[in-house]
Amino acid sequence: MSIDPAFLGRQEIATTEAMEQLGYRIGEQLEAGDLLILTGPLGAGKTTFTRGLAEGLGVRGPVQSPTFVIARTHPSLTGRAPLVHVDAYRLGSAAELDDLDLDLEHSVVVIEWGRGMAEELADSWWDIELERPVGASDLDPAALDPSDLDADAPRIVTIVREGIT
Repeated sequence: MSIDPAFLGRQEIATTEAMEQLGYRIGEQLEAGDLLILTGPLGAGKTTFTRGLAEGLGVRGPVQSPTFVIARTHPSLTGRAPLVHVDAYRLGSAAELDDLDLDLEHSVVVIEWGRGMAEELADSWWDIELERPVGASDLDPAALDPSDLDADAPRIVTIVREGIT
């Protein structure tokens, strides 16, 4: 697995542009077989991070949340590995995720909402947790203001290497 150890640990990301830049810098390093599991609440920046990662990897866009299609493949424009972008939010189990028959060996795979399901897919992976500021809407989802999700407020990103090294 290919992410520079300098990215490991916890860091504050101040803006959406900085989140995309972090994704870009990591995407430049990825190669076929890399699995990234992204965790975080709505609006934490999972898709923003993946958009930057896709640009750094050099794949065809646009990168959008695959919430309703579950998985979307972005072919390489540069001869590198394609990106498979998965949203596991609507999946009920690891078996349903496995049924997608993801090409883990020949692709870079990013799975949003994958914690607790995707770990069985590979011997090792990158666990990336994104946190956004907590407000009253987190306590009452009915009070969630969609404009709050896009607010350019600092996020905390924690990157951990999991599994066999």
